[in-house]
Amino acid sequence: MKSLMNPLSWSFRTYYFLGAIGCFGAIGYALYVQYHPDMLMQPCPLCILQRLAFIAAGVFFLIGALHNPKSRAWRRFLASLVSLSALGGLLIAGRHVAIQLTPSDPGAFCGGMDLGYMLDAMPLREALTTVFKGSGECAKIDWTFLGFSMPMWTLVLYIGVLALAIYPAFRKS
Repeated sequence: MKSLMNPLSWSFRTYYFLGAIGCFGAIGYALYVQYHPDMLMQPCPLCILQRLAFIAAGVFFLIGALHNPKSRAWRRFLASLVSLSALGGLLIAGRHVAIQLTPSDPGAFCGGMDLGYMLDAMPLREALTTVFKGSGECAKIDWTFLGFSMPMWTLVLYIGVLALAIYPAFRKS
């Protein structure tokens, strides 16, 4: 019997269930922060894209946990899907942190449009370019924990997601 106290002995399925729980837990917390009456923090366009990356990674984690592939190739394939989602989220969160750390960037767009409006009003390429330029909402820091803003914590979470995806798929066992 494998010990639950020794993470190195956990199965692929256990790691991937933990990854799914972590990703969906992050989404749950983001929704709590958005809709709880004491917080009511509306997400900026970059926050929404980070949520999409967490959802994608969580879905791939869940597929891996439910399927529990025995083939090393399938495990690595699932790890690559989760990793691509996490890397996308990592890049988005990194850009978000950069915008927050330099809020007086003259190239930042401060139109206050939300992502839905931008996607309706502009071609996809132009909307994404506008999103990554940042907005006044993206530069604003409404929430901190231990001195780190929410995008900074998502960077940490994405690194954890990468570790949970890669380690069990590439370990020898």
